[in-house]
Amino acid sequence: MSLDIIIDLSNVNIFQGDNLILSDVSFTVSRGEFVYIIGKVGSGKTSIIKTINAQLPLKSGEALVAGYSLGIIRKKQVPFLRRKLGIVFQDFQLLSDRNIYDNLAFVLRATGWKNKNEINDRIAEVLERVGLGYKGYKMPHQISGGEQQRVVIARALLNNPEIILADEPTGNLDPETSEEILKLLLEISNSGRAVVMATHNYPLLKKYPARTLKCEKGKTVEVDHTAEIDFTTLMG
Repeated sequence: MSLDIIIDLSNVNIFQGDNLILSDVSFTVSRGEFVYIIGKVGSGKTSIIKTINAQLPLKSGEALVAGYSLGIIRKKQVPFLRRKLGIVFQDFQLLSDRNIYDNLAFVLRATGWKNKNEINDRIAEVLERVGLGYKGYKMPHQISGGEQQRVVIARALLNNPEIILADEPTGNLDPETSEEILKLLLEISNSGRAVVMATHNYPLLKKYPARTLKCEKGKTVEVDHTAEIDFTTLMG
């Protein structure tokens, strides 16, 4: 595997339980690369993300993610793999009973950070990175949906991951806020991290084209993102 390739899936069959969702999935993603995964609801976009972060077990094929072989990864190694991944969800999944600072501190402590000054510095750093330098004291319900998604991205960046996996990150946001979130993810990819984004937001994809994989009829195909994509075939 080339030093620059951080995700390498080869002839992977993706299952949910006993159901085959996608067959013969093969693609690579390099450091600093931004990749969209598109397709209809239920076509397998989220299943690819769950396979990359070892949420769905790999039953056949080969997958190397951030130096870990998913076919032979041991249960106790999965947390170490996940420290190299930052996950951005559609529905935020912030802890509603604590402020933004404490949401982020909780993640750092859970992943082994102990020094209070280092925790403070890292939280200040990631909040600044996502444009929320002064919002750490606020509760999640006191900030907008777009700001909550920025907090989720800050949370994903805490352990300096090599890969960001974003599953419909603009799904609950208005068009203007969605564009701001996408620009932030593109900036993160320009800083050398691989970003894989499953999305339904085709106007955004049209405005900010990047390499695109499409889930269709149980397969993944690479789409020429410079060509006109027929978005009507992707709805539903």
